[in-house]
Amino acid sequence: MSNTRKKNVNLTPPPRPGGKGAPMRIPGQKMDFKVLKRVFGYVGTKYRLLMIVVVLCIFLSSIANIFSSLFLGDLIDEYIEPMLSSGSTDFAPLLAMLLKMAAIFLAGIASTFTYNFIMVRVSQGVLKSVRDDMFTHMQSLPIKYFDTNSHGDIMSRYTNDIDTLRQMISQTIPQVISSAVTIVSTFVAMVSKSIPLTVTVIICIIIMMFFTGKIAGNSGKFFVRQQESIGDVNGYIEEMITGQKVIKVFCHEEKAKEEFDELNEELYHNAYSANKFVNMLGPVNNNLGHLQYVIIAVLGCFLAVLTTSGAIPEEGILSIFAASAGTVATFLQLSKSFTMPINQISQQLNSVVMAMAGAKRIFALLDEESEKDEGYVTLVNAKYDSDGSITETPEHTGLWAWKHPHEDGTTTYTKLQGEVRFFDVDFGYNEEKIVLHNITLYAEPGQKVAFVGATGAGKTTITNLINRFYDLADGKIRYDGININKIKKADLRRSLGIVLQDTNLFTGTVMENIRYGNLSATDEQVIEAAKLANAHSFISRLPEGYNTMLTSNGANLSQGQRQLLSIARAAVADPPVMILDEATSSIDTRTESLVQKGMDALMKGRTVFVIAHRLSTVQNSDVIMVLEHGVIIERGTHQDLIDKKGKYYQLYTGAFELE
Repeated sequence: MSNTRKKNVNLTPPPRPGGKGAPMRIPGQKMDFKVLKRVFGYVGTKYRLLMIVVVLCIFLSSIANIFSSLFLGDLIDEYIEPMLSSGSTDFAPLLAMLLKMAAIFLAGIASTFTYNFIMVRVSQGVLKSVRDDMFTHMQSLPIKYFDTNSHGDIMSRYTNDIDTLRQMISQTIPQVISSAVTIVSTFVAMVSKSIPLTVTVIICIIIMMFFTGKIAGNSGKFFVRQQESIGDVNGYIEEMITGQKVIKVFCHEEKAKEEFDELNEELYHNAYSANKFVNMLGPVNNNLGHLQYVIIAVLGCFLAVLTTSGAIPEEGILSIFAASAGTVATFLQLSKSFTMPINQISQQLNSVVMAMAGAKRIFALLDEESEKDEGYVTLVNAKYDSDGSITETPEHTGLWAWKHPHEDGTTTYTKLQGEVRFFDVDFGYNEEKIVLHNITLYAEPGQKVAFVGATGAGKTTITNLINRFYDLADGKIRYDGININKIKKADLRRSLGIVLQDTNLFTGTVMENIRYGNLSATDEQVIEAAKLANAHSFISRLPEGYNTMLTSNGANLSQGQRQLLSIARAAVADPPVMILDEATSSIDTRTESLVQKGMDALMKGRTVFVIAHRLSTVQNSDVIMVLEHGVIIERGTHQDLIDKKGKYYQLYTGAFELE
């Protein structure tokens, strides 16, 4: 597997305390509204009604906050000042006003609690839908995607990138809606109280937004790289965890730390550059807000003094400059209510840009092209009649046939036998480098075909083509006389059993891991398959036998035991064609002799493709093909090839070293 993480990163580190250097410049990162629209699509599809309730609750909460500011002015002008002037001790009107406001405040608190409670459900529901879509789509991706992308980077999309969406949906979206409602309602309230003071606030806000734009504009361009760097670091850590034994055996710890430091340094640089400007926004905007508060207080008090002294008339054009003590107190509160949401929106830019960067990586996975399957020939249960005809049946008979619909509306059935033929096949993992050249071969039903040759000669590639993990560059492969491009991939692979050199066991019991080859297999069939692979003996000695739990890819088993389970898994699938890719390479010689007996029983009556470096395991093959640089240079039985005294003879006698 190849990984796409970067190595030997050459960057100028950002300034640190006591350090030197300046951050490198990267082209700006603009807001991608198509990505934002797709994110909102997840919210609106399933939670439209809940979001309407959220908006209503946010509206009520914001209105309650506005009333609290207006209440202060009315309290001073209509209750406190008249009572002070008249010396009245009747507090009933004041108490009624306070109770009225208390009810409004309680409604605001209830609304705030409600929309925050709903947003938890919405955000977690959206994340579940995104993860479901990601995992579902991932299952449809071709093997090539996983061969060319770091597994740790893919995992980072499920964790770090998803978490950026959670923050945006649960916190940023309601905050932005609340801020927008607050700004509009506060502006209307300010205009109704004092136009001159409103103009003053607007001028201060324009200055504040200018600084916000300058500061925030320098950070957005680094957020995508920050998320990519997190994926690179996670991918490297995943590699190091998996390969810890190799690292320690070859004393690679220091080199591993150096490479990690390079990736971590790049992450530090991108995260530093992304966050340093945004983190300035809060202090800068807060201090500008304090300055605005002072300006409004001074100007408001000046207008109130002039109004009280009669310099500003209460009627006529100049009355727009009139102000009372209550107006000034109200306006000071309103100005804070007006600037605070703007500060909050600017501070949420961090979450928005991070979420957009994470969403881009998520949608990049979702937009990866699914594995193409234009096949229409399917595998069905069949009955073979005495006259040789084939009949499809819904019952499981243990017999299979290819169902081939034709353009004229007719359907024919072909017996599943396991005949595989290659005709002039060329293939390359990319167009620039062809690894198989003019491969022509055939495997009759029940034959055992072996591939031998140096590492990289193309042996495993041939078996990958039979499974259609990759498609041909040129040539044709026929399976039971049918072009494999016409066979549905799922049906094709169901007819093939494969045992790889690298075993993969999943978290679950031994029974469940073997049954992975055939989910409908009974316990008895699973045990029979284990006996066939000579795995039953060691399984019986496990603490809980077939119910023993396996974790961490079967770390509590030996490599040989894991391989035996992999062979048993293929046995329970009971396919007509078997592919054994170094199936016994991880098993000691004594165990191999036991397994070989089970393998011989497993291979009986099946077409078998064997890849092996131990030439002793392929001597009984019906045909042995020797590959070199993607070309079949020799073919024949073991004795035929020995008699030719060519490359196979050199390999077998040890007179030639694999290169």
